[in-house]
Amino acid sequence: MPSAEIGVFGGSGFYAFLDDVEEVVVKTPYGAPSAPVAIAEVGGRGVAFLPRHGRGHELPPHRINYRANLWALRELGVCRVLGPCACGALRPELGRGDFVVCDQYVDRTSGRAATFYDGPEVLHVSAAEPYCPDLRRVLVEAARDVGITAHDGGTVVVVEGPRFSTAAESRWFGSMGWDVVNMTQYPEAHLARELELCYASVAMVTDHDVGVEGVEPVSSAVVAQVFAENLERLRALLLAAIPRIGPQPADVCSTALAAARI
Repeated sequence: MPSAEIGVFGGSGFYAFLDDVEEVVVKTPYGAPSAPVAIAEVGGRGVAFLPRHGRGHELPPHRINYRANLWALRELGVCRVLGPCACGALRPELGRGDFVVCDQYVDRTSGRAATFYDGPEVLHVSAAEPYCPDLRRVLVEAARDVGITAHDGGTVVVVEGPRFSTAAESRWFGSMGWDVVNMTQYPEAHLARELELCYASVAMVTDHDVGVEGVEPVSSAVVAQVFAENLERLRALLLAAIPRIGPQPADVCSTALAAARI
């Protein structure tokens, strides 16, 4: 099989990224990934792209095979992963089209297959620093260099979906000091950590969540429209960031399993 160093997941509205690709069907112990993996070069680096919702957005957030997706990237040699996603803002000062390079998440999902270690081998992997610090730095610096507004740090609360939040839930999320809401960051980010892969996300603000006062309620139509309007900016950010990504360092990501066994 061809190989790649860097993996990129596509989110809602982001189903293709690379040109002159070679598509690879990867079999995993966890079933089929969301789609065949597209591999190409960006700035001399091998990049593997996988749309997490499938090619036609046929997979809702709770039905994505996150374990198969991460396993497939690792099988291809990927050790550093970028996971762009759409998100709703919980703060009015976050504008539509802004990017948030999150540094924390809060899991509010239920019933998802969220670990590779569900027996007989059991590991307790730390999630204290859930996103790769080095990849986060690369994304923030690349955004500034191409003139894109990217907020350095923020907490994403991950809801089960596919429904949007109630107004009460949304107000609660905001009162907790959380910044954005999304449906796919968990368990994707943590499964990457369990495989000792570096993982960072850039969350595009497509709307303000329903509990944010003074803004129109969230709708699928608005999310799709804003994402489409800003897709080229996301591509520009990724194309600027990928050549800056160095080899995987001996950091919190690559050493995640060292202290996880009891």
